Amino acid sequence: MTQPTEPVAVEPEQLRGSVEVGLARVDGSPALLVQRGDQTDQRLTDHESRLDALERSRWPLASIAGLAAAGGLGLYQLLGR
Repeated sequence: MTQPTEPVAVEPEQLRGSVEVGLARVDGSPALLVQRGDQTDQRLTDHESRLDALERSRWPLASIAGLAAAGGLGLYQLLGR
């Protein structure tokens, strides 16, 4: 009977190493997706807060312009007559 050669014993170790590397990649993929999802949520929150700040600072301008126009029109009518 012949003795098994060394490459036969090395191949299962190489296969096990390949499987471990593949499993590490698979385990890393969901973690990467979760990290990207968290980053997206953070960016969305940042954008919402910036948009809210813009909306708060902008609405008084239209109100002031409307009041000034109404006041100017009233003043014009009082002085014009």
